[in-house]
Amino acid sequence: MLDIKFVRTNPEAVKENIRKKFQDEKLPLVDEVLKLDQQNRDIKQEVEGLRANRNKISKQIGVCMAQGKREEAQELKAQVQADADRVTALSAEEKEVEAKIRKIMMTIPNMIDESVPIGRDDSENVEIERFGEPVVPDYEIPYHTDIMESFDGIDLESAGKVAGNGFYYLMGDIARLHSAVLAYARDFMISRGFKYCIPPFMIRSNVVTGVMSFAEMDAMMYKIEGEDLYLIGTSEHSMIGKFIDTMLDESQLPQTLTSYSPCFRKEKGAHGIEERGVYRIHQFEKQEMIVVCKPEDSKYWYEKLWQNTVDLFRSMDIPVRTLECCSGDLADLKVKSCDVEAWSPRQKKYFEVGSCSNLGDAQARRLGIRVKGANEKYFAHTLNNTVAAPPRMLIAFLENNLQEDGSVRIPEVLQPYMGGMKRIEKKK
Repeated sequence: MLDIKFVRTNPEAVKENIRKKFQDEKLPLVDEVLKLDQQNRDIKQEVEGLRANRNKISKQIGVCMAQGKREEAQELKAQVQADADRVTALSAEEKEVEAKIRKIMMTIPNMIDESVPIGRDDSENVEIERFGEPVVPDYEIPYHTDIMESFDGIDLESAGKVAGNGFYYLMGDIARLHSAVLAYARDFMISRGFKYCIPPFMIRSNVVTGVMSFAEMDAMMYKIEGEDLYLIGTSEHSMIGKFIDTMLDESQLPQTLTSYSPCFRKEKGAHGIEERGVYRIHQFEKQEMIVVCKPEDSKYWYEKLWQNTVDLFRSMDIPVRTLECCSGDLADLKVKSCDVEAWSPRQKKYFEVGSCSNLGDAQARRLGIRVKGANEKYFAHTLNNTVAAPPRMLIAFLENNLQEDGSVRIPEVLQPYMGGMKRIEKKK
């Protein structure tokens, strides 16, 4: 959410930013919110004048009473009451106007970084760099659920009976591999100085609207019927929410946390061949990283965060690349974002396994996350990034470590988490 003072002094820049995001339908909101802002300031000015006049008249009433001018004093009292009634009416109007302003301000997109490429959607995202050599072996790489089934490691049919499409049972060595990857990702981030945390898996509506746009909320979140609670789509939601309505001392920054959670998503509009299996599902588990920092440090942490994910995947011998998200692919709260994509030998292309985002002070403004500096108070900057999100990342792992005989090689870094196993052998 932008600062209304910024919109007031830079309306054309805000409109141009909306155009860059190809959201021209939101252009009228800028003029509308400025009109409401002027109305709000006029109300405040009138209220201030009425209160100042009340203080002046109150003194005059005292003088009149002392001089025995009771009739004049009564007229002045009536004026004070009329002014008080006007202040009450204006205060109610002020609340209504401020609510309208906030609603619009939460719809106007955040200002994107000047380095963000301009494009309409993810098809115009720009490749930044590749890490590791993508390999297509001479032998066939089966579809990921076929690989899992060869180890008796997945049961989609039973999950469909129990919960419907978009759910799964992982079993045996595949389930163990799933847990091993999460444990390794946890320890990997701890070794990089992040504090481990397990957050609440449900959050209230004020936190939901604090961490994401209304469009994202509608597309992603599951609401608990009859309660002001939502299932989290990622632990970033409750981790950033941890700091709601707080005043952090500057010496406490940066806050660097890594968190585990299950994640629940509606996945509206999911379709296509890669939407079957466990590529796009309603429930999964994830290791996340979040940072709360000073504004001048957010660019530094953005680079550090995506590099952590790249390093993690490369340590498991999985080739990856980074993609700069274009303007039209950025969620409204984001200043800058990049995707980490893993190589799929079967598809002979990369696919998304993580996303790193710098949200500037947008979430902090919505949630009231402030910092007390030496000379001023200001809003913090927040960032988040995926460490690892199985079972999707298991697709990349299995495809890139599948051997010609159908077994799966376990990289050295994962072997301690798999009881020393160096290879998973086929069961079928």
